[in-house]
Amino acid sequence: MGPFCIFAEIRSNSSIKNKLKQLMSNSKISAAAFADTKPHYDLLDGLRGVAALMVIFYHVFEAFATSPIDQRFNHGYLAVDFFFILSGFVIGYAYDDRWKTMTTKDFIKRRLIRLHPMVVLGAVLGVIAFCIQGCEKWDGTQVSISMVMLALLINLFLIPAVPGSGPEIRGNGEMYPLNGPSWSLFFEYIGNIMYALFIRRMSTKALTALVVLAGIGLASFAIFNFSGAGHLGVGWTMEEYNLIGGFLRVLFSFSIGLLMSRVFKPIPVKGAFWICSLAIVVLLSMPYVGNGEALWMNGIYDSVCAILIFPMLVYLGASGKTTDKHSARICKFLGDISYPLYMVHYPLIYLYFGWVKKENLTFAEAWPEAVALVVGSIVLAYISLKLYDEPVRRYLTKRFLQAVSYTHLRAHETGAYL
Repeated sequence: MGPFCIFAEIRSNSSIKNKLKQLMSNSKISAAAFADTKPHYDLLDGLRGVAALMVIFYHVFEAFATSPIDQRFNHGYLAVDFFFILSGFVIGYAYDDRWKTMTTKDFIKRRLIRLHPMVVLGAVLGVIAFCIQGCEKWDGTQVSISMVMLALLINLFLIPAVPGSGPEIRGNGEMYPLNGPSWSLFFEYIGNIMYALFIRRMSTKALTALVVLAGIGLASFAIFNFSGAGHLGVGWTMEEYNLIGGFLRVLFSFSIGLLMSRVFKPIPVKGAFWICSLAIVVLLSMPYVGNGEALWMNGIYDSVCAILIFPMLVYLGASGKTTDKHSARICKFLGDISYPLYMVHYPLIYLYFGWVKKENLTFAEAWPEAVALVVGSIVLAYISLKLYDEPVRRYLTKRFLQAVSYTHLRAHETGAYL
């Protein structure tokens, strides 16, 4: 049967034609992946967006804290562990059964195309913010333009800045001083590379053993205070045990997400999105647990969240479904902006933080600007998505993944954030 005969048969068959129309007009398809991507989990998209919003609130309140202990809105850093679990779950679901036809090189290409455009934009926005602030470190020391450009270069390629070195231009030890959250993309790439090289080859039993060992290591890191503040807010600097902590976070979270994707069997649950969203908001906004002397108490809280509760929330979210247009649109919007929001908000945080510290403001005095920052970050994320991220990924996919027919973008492969 020739192609014209097939087309004629489709035209004459109303049920086939109606089905095609339904697929072509599916408004639930969100804005970020490849044409051969499998059907994705709508609720997980939405939960990723909720967690990204909580990260912004956490960073806003950092401006009014003197230490991790006295910060009111305290546990937003745990969103990264939630992102890593999502990443492992989604990547396992999307790629585990494709390795007979997909090479490691193709996988790396896909992940770079999906993640790196926003790494670039975040670094560029960070340069702009740093120049607006006068190219000064936090202590007021002037930084040369050549060092700013070097910092931009290493941020573009996700090369960490060594604390105290020239490219560490803000002077507070960040691996990526132009856009702090890029540190989690550094570890996201590590997780992806480990998956492509060896974790995907592990049997389910071996993967379970890895999850258990990594979980013990992560809990020990938090409870025995290797961070120095009794928490898991580590990985953003190369100082002390931060690199080890960041590696443990991605090793456990990515691995348990991958394990869940292998053994996943949906359970009946109603209102999963709202239940999980409420849990994320409460868990990530909790104040520091304990009085600052018994640091192990907060370490236990962080461990329970990262090792037990977050995997359960991902499982529930994957089991649930959107049942009405309203919740479906919310999940789609939150999923679409989640990764851009995570990657573009921090340059605005730098400006806000500097202004608050310079004027010695309290939150009661600076909350209107905080609201404007949150709203502005969401608007900037949406603009970045539509005018930059999607077009760039569309071009890169056509250019470097020619075997894949690119029809639309979907948020299924966001992975981090991330």
